[in-house]
Amino acid sequence: MISFIIPTLNEEKYIGKTLDYIYKYKGEYEIIISDTNSVDKTVEIAKQYTNKIIIHSKEGKRLTIAAGRNLGASIAVGEYIVFLDADICIIDPDNFFRIAFKAFECDPKLVALTSRLYVFKELETFGDKIVIPIFIYIRFLMNNFLGIGAATGEFQMIRSSVFRKINGFDESLVVGEDDDLFRRLSRVGRTRLHLGLVAYHSGRRAHALGWLKLLYTWTRDTLSIWIFKKSLSKEWKEIR
Repeated sequence: MISFIIPTLNEEKYIGKTLDYIYKYKGEYEIIISDTNSVDKTVEIAKQYTNKIIIHSKEGKRLTIAAGRNLGASIAVGEYIVFLDADICIIDPDNFFRIAFKAFECDPKLVALTSRLYVFKELETFGDKIVIPIFIYIRFLMNNFLGIGAATGEFQMIRSSVFRKINGFDESLVVGEDDDLFRRLSRVGRTRLHLGLVAYHSGRRAHALGWLKLLYTWTRDTLSIWIFKKSLSKEWKEIR
């Protein structure tokens, strides 16, 4: 069984589309929405697909996305946890997860998978076409050959027992919590970027900030986490 966990904050623009594609999956699954007090129609839309909706209601404090994901995972019952961002679409989930399950079955030491990630064709920019294939190649090399886990939070499929064994995401990290999780997973098992798995997203952060600024921020925070165990960014601003 798969537990799909999606952290949300004012995601009415994309959440319905994301959940529509999950709903096409014919396997056994549950959908868990971990919401940080959305003020739009996110929760209203999510209720059409699932009754497992956790709303963080502590006033004056905004959850890190790591905390939001951990909160969702705390009630997950699936053997596998799939973390998705709210703007991710898996076009053919039956074939996608057939390939993913086969990868886990063929390799008992495999603890986590990620996929190729592309921007929706109708939203894709020239910068996306240049930068994204480079990132895919780097993460493929790191996971599959160097044994260094690396994956963004758009799609991560993890054995739930191992996720709990390493205590999930580091909630102190404002950014970089996704790569940090995969790095720690690679120390207890094998992580892999499977080239046969493809998912799509909006690319909204790179489009809003520009690739140069985003790459600078990612690089700076990644190095800080590796060296000092903390991110330099104090806030990951909402972009909708």
